[in-house]
Amino acid sequence: MLELYVQPLCPYCRKVKRVLDELGLEYTTHRVSFFKFRRDEVRELSGQSQVPVLVDTDHGVEGMNESDDIVAYLRETYES
Repeated sequence: MLELYVQPLCPYCRKVKRVLDELGLEYTTHRVSFFKFRRDEVRELSGQSQVPVLVDTDHGVEGMNESDDIVAYLRETYES
């Protein structure tokens, strides 16, 4: 199961969502606060407050951040 923590105005989040859609992957989106100090859920997962953050329970990913790393992971793991 894929989960993506995003902030709607974030261009890095849109980049990751584009790749998820391009690969035809199902995922759940969690919208987080615009204010970083209110992102406790994200901080618990990844140790920081930036988005996007990816959780992939099927592959043991508990809080990957950095959009370029997420895109590379998705392509490596799910691209056929």
